[in-house]
Amino acid sequence: MTTGRTLKRFARAYISGYDMSGYTREIGPLTWTYPEVEQLSLLDAVKGALPDQPEIGIGTLNGIFDNTATTGIHVALSTAGTSRQVLIAQGIQAAPAQGDPVFMGAFNHNGYVVAPSGGDVALTCEFGKTSPAEGMLYEQPWGVLLHANSQETGANTAIGVDDFGAGTLPVKGGYLVCHILSVTGTGSVTVSLQDASTNSNGSFGALNPVVSTGAIAHTAIPYAGIIQLGVGATVKRYVRWQIAFVTITAAYFVLGWVRGR
Repeated sequence: MTTGRTLKRFARAYISGYDMSGYTREIGPLTWTYPEVEQLSLLDAVKGALPDQPEIGIGTLNGIFDNTATTGIHVALSTAGTSRQVLIAQGIQAAPAQGDPVFMGAFNHNGYVVAPSGGDVALTCEFGKTSPAEGMLYEQPWGVLLHANSQETGANTAIGVDDFGAGTLPVKGGYLVCHILSVTGTGSVTVSLQDASTNSNGSFGALNPVVSTGAIAHTAIPYAGIIQLGVGATVKRYVRWQIAFVTITAAYFVLGWVRGR
């Protein structure tokens, strides 16, 4: 993970278990706003307001039409009127890496429009606000990337991410967004979250309660899911991904984490 300014070309877009980065020209705006509700009594000298429930959205995806079988954007996103799990990873002066910012959630996919753009054939996917289908317990969409889009063939023995710092940790849970893009072989794969108070391999263990995709069969890939902890759950300072295979020998996946605040 690096810090500092960056460019939009270092962003990556994962939607419903597909990597849409190679088809996406831009996506946004990524919004997190609290509408104000006016509070004014007969005796108030100044009109005041209180923040209401937040509105979270990913705006519009502008892309390049492509109907490549199984992976093309037309194949993956041409059906509107549904809820989609989305993870936007923002790399800092390079492709996204562990610890970089992510914007995540489930959003209403409201429209799919294909139209000529000069000599090109372009498309737009219009997204609305957070979908109620997931029953989100958390109001924050920004988190950290725990696993960039790459292949793993075995268990994680590396150190994790410090996504909070040395301050007093809140006991407010959090949630994962996982996209399993492809696997090698048949069987099942399970992606989960581990935490630790000390950032060393031997200190990590599964959360209690467990935060896991459960066993995902090869026939269910590509897979996208949101796994939420209870709001009062304890999460230690350091977090990392973990993976387990049954017969399957490898998987490409992307994983993001939002800690409750």
